[in-house]
Amino acid sequence: MEQVQTYLLQAEKQCQQHGSRLTAQRKRVLSLLLQAEKALSAYELLDLFEIHFKQPLAPMSIYRTLEFLESVHLAHKLNIANKYVACAHIGCGHSHTLSQFLFCQQCQRVDETSLDSSMRAELAGTMKQTGYRLLSPQIELSCICNACQLQDDADNSTAHIQN
Repeated sequence: MEQVQTYLLQAEKQCQQHGSRLTAQRKRVLSLLLQAEKALSAYELLDLFEIHFKQPLAPMSIYRTLEFLESVHLAHKLNIANKYVACAHIGCGHSHTLSQFLFCQQCQRVDETSLDSSMRAELAGTMKQTGYRLLSPQIELSCICNACQLQDDADNSTAHIQN
């Protein structure tokens, strides 16, 4: 929880640098994303908001809040799953580059990594050569994480033994 508070303080500074404010509602939604161990849909966030803060929030409000958090680089929308995650780089001080999201289809866990400059250059070259232009500020890869793979392996070996 202490780390969440540190990130929230960094997020407030980041908002001030963008000339905006991290309101109480925005801070609460961001705190839910920071505490989540997986990507969350807007409606999952609505449910968590009501549980944690004992007050309902209208769907339009959550979408406006998420849109704001995206605009100041505090959250990312994963189009692959129509879910949201807190930015892994809150307060790190470096500029955002092309991010890569590894999204586990089973447990919904997400890891955000930055593509190094050589990979970005190679991707840009390939797009230029083939006549494409990048529209999304991120790359999303549908994966299965190691924990889920191990669980699948354990389940498969148990099923094999029982047969």
